[in-house]
Amino acid sequence: MQVVSHAPTGWPCLVLNADFRPLSYYPLSLWPWQDVIKAVFLDRVDVVSTYDQMIHSPSFAMKLPSVVSLKQYVTQDRPPAFTRFNLFLRDGFTCQYCPSTDDLTFDHVIPRSRGGRTTWENIVTACARCNLTKGGRMPAQAQMHPRQKPRRPTAHELQNRGRRFP
Repeated sequence: MQVVSHAPTGWPCLVLNADFRPLSYYPLSLWPWQDVIKAVFLDRVDVVSTYDQMIHSPSFAMKLPSVVSLKQYVTQDRPPAFTRFNLFLRDGFTCQYCPSTDDLTFDHVIPRSRGGRTTWENIVTACARCNLTKGGRMPAQAQMHPRQKPRRPTAHELQNRGRRFP
């Protein structure tokens, strides 16, 4: 048995929903070991797997959980956050004007200079070359139309797409 004189660092724990799917893929649902121990004692999670690392108190010892599942199912219906990564994930990490997957940026379909807003419905993934070519012009003026109409994805859509990208 290994005895440590200080609190363990690292030791993240994968948190699964009650259906044994991760709460999120991007970022992966990891909790620090302290939060997991608290959830175990509050009987909110079931321990699925453990590390070999032990934690001790004067009257108790247990292995640190490495995977836990929630006892109550948490619905995943909240809208996904608008982030660069989620946008790229929605668009399959591919420019929406050409098939390029290199040097990706995001493009306002209706340029900000023309009143376009930074929303799911107005932003698409674009390679730097296409973004510079389109510039501050409207899609019709630049004769550049996105392959897919930009829209707000659901959390389930992003999770399904995320499974395809290692």
